[in-house]
Amino acid sequence: MKAFRCRVCDKPLHFENSLCVSCRTPLAYSRAERSIVPVDVTGTYVDPAGLVWHVCANLDLSGCTWLAPLAGGQCFSCDLTRTRPSDADAVGLRNYQLAERAKRHLVFELDTLGFPIVARSVDEVDGLAFDLLSTSERSVEDTVVIGHHRGVITLDLAESDPAYREQVRARLDEPYRTMLGHFRHEIGHYYGWQLVRGLQKARCTELFGDEMADYAEAIERHYRQGPPVGWERAYISAYATMHPFEDFAETWAHYLHICDSIETAGQYGLTAVGPISRFGSFRDLVTGVWSPLTVALNMINRSMGKEDLYPFVIPGPVLEKLDYIASLRPGAVSRV
Repeated sequence: MKAFRCRVCDKPLHFENSLCVSCRTPLAYSRAERSIVPVDVTGTYVDPAGLVWHVCANLDLSGCTWLAPLAGGQCFSCDLTRTRPSDADAVGLRNYQLAERAKRHLVFELDTLGFPIVARSVDEVDGLAFDLLSTSERSVEDTVVIGHHRGVITLDLAESDPAYREQVRARLDEPYRTMLGHFRHEIGHYYGWQLVRGLQKARCTELFGDEMADYAEAIERHYRQGPPVGWERAYISAYATMHPFEDFAETWAHYLHICDSIETAGQYGLTAVGPISRFGSFRDLVTGVWSPLTVALNMINRSMGKEDLYPFVIPGPVLEKLDYIASLRPGAVSRV
């Protein structure tokens, strides 16, 4: 995440700020400029090209601070959401705010890395959409299943509730579970569907396994038997062992974890590393920067009596997988 500063008083800002706490200037995020910009009292901003932008209509509903092209309209990130809770669902709307905040963070990072984002409203075949569903509006039998299907990502908004999410994490014996992590994992399924084609597909199968393996059987086997003995030597998580699709999505999520965390550390002076694009291979970035950085951050967390920030070990085979996923980035050197 970028370290933003107010254009009026030059004081530090957070990505979610709608008001500078120092000079009280109203603010909004400009995706076109990748910057937080001042807006007037009507929520209007005129960019350097003379185009007029307006604060997103969902500022009060979801806390969205992004600019929209039309007055009373939605921003790009909000337009990606196809389904949200009803206005009468107070619990769902509270969780929806947290989910949308994570989604905006995701979109910002994908923009940073250069991955194309095409809304389903623009491309009904290959476009992206999110169904953010509220458990409180559904029957016990009609549960929300988190997943991706042909461009539509479905998320359970109950996962925005820390208490609920911790219960699930403990039950599944996971070391890590966050809403942003869900977004990163599911978007991995989407980009695997979009980007792994041609020669890239052969290399993907070599690294992750046969994607044609029966998925339903894989789910049943995983939850009946658990991960295979010694899975830590070749996978980033136990869940990644279930099926090649899940291995790809889990590894993709960690690719985004690593990229975002290193960029943020650089922005805030925790490391002198430049943009990740300067590294010849993602392997070098992980071994030379990420591994020592996470050791330090984990120790800081322990000093505060908290769990490790990054409770994972990256073995050699996972480094190969991460390097492959990094090669899918637009403009990256192909490693097929």
